[in-house]
Amino acid sequence: MNKYYDVIIIGSGPTGLNCGIEAAKRNLSYLIIEKGCLVNSVYNYPNNMTFFSTSERLEIGGVPFVSHGDKPTRREALEYYRRVKSAWKLTVKSYETVYEIADADNGFIIKTSKDNYNCKNVIIATGYYDNPNLLNIPGEDLPKVKHFFDEPHPYAYHKVIVIGAGNSSVDVALETYRKGSEVTMVVREFKLKDSIKYWVKPDIENRIKEGSVKAFFNSKITEIREEEVDLETPIGKLTLKNDFVFAMTGYHPDFRFMKKNGIKLLGSEETLQPEFDPHTFETNRKGIFVAGVVCGGMDTGKWFIENSISHSKIIFDCLDSRLNVVQV
Repeated sequence: MNKYYDVIIIGSGPTGLNCGIEAAKRNLSYLIIEKGCLVNSVYNYPNNMTFFSTSERLEIGGVPFVSHGDKPTRREALEYYRRVKSAWKLTVKSYETVYEIADADNGFIIKTSKDNYNCKNVIIATGYYDNPNLLNIPGEDLPKVKHFFDEPHPYAYHKVIVIGAGNSSVDVALETYRKGSEVTMVVREFKLKDSIKYWVKPDIENRIKEGSVKAFFNSKITEIREEEVDLETPIGKLTLKNDFVFAMTGYHPDFRFMKKNGIKLLGSEETLQPEFDPHTFETNRKGIFVAGVVCGGMDTGKWFIENSISHSKIIFDCLDSRLNVVQV
């Protein structure tokens, strides 16, 4: 017979790990289930990515995060969250996908790709990085189109188009440019986003100004082919030679998973988000909570690691009051 847990946490990102820490602090039985590796979203960040936040603002569980520079790197973050997992002896089942949260007499049955688990409460802390916002244009399914970026070397000396106006698109443009790519940015807006990392913004602006990186503003791609792309620009329709397209158009939570499991969604296609009580983070299904960046839905800039760490304590304060468990 499977063990019965006070809470099962779906997702082992920083928020999911912090939820596990809160459970451990309060002597609650818990299990963290992750479809990929530990902090899978951080692992899938670009290899050379540097965080916007300083290391101390990313700390969880009282484990110090010391980085070599002012801003920690992806590699340092992966090492840090491994240390957090070890320091708190967190119970994490990785490479196991949750398919269903089914009702049971005493709470829920969590059905996964490997097993079933019984629990009283569920926390969905799945983030959003696995689900790119699609362009929905002809040719988007070609192998040359990428929604994720790892490193610039494979694209050196090729014609690269980068779609987007935010940090991800700027990082891709600068990294590929510096490895010898011929880079063109395509931006729907009339300018790059104000939220671009302050130490990067002058760099990309100067590269555009000098013509090292071409940029089409108030523009969009309408079709992608093996060796070309079509653009609509303020100066008319253009066709450009092209080898690779990086569609850095943002990401969204797994709304299909939430809808399938009875979580109400609010808003239009552009503003969609899960319904939850802002005082407890409980969804319309009693006993199921959301935590971390998933709470923002399509507004992926609303919540991030440093300002969503507090979600864990709020949720477990609510669980404490229901389970009548004394903190240790």
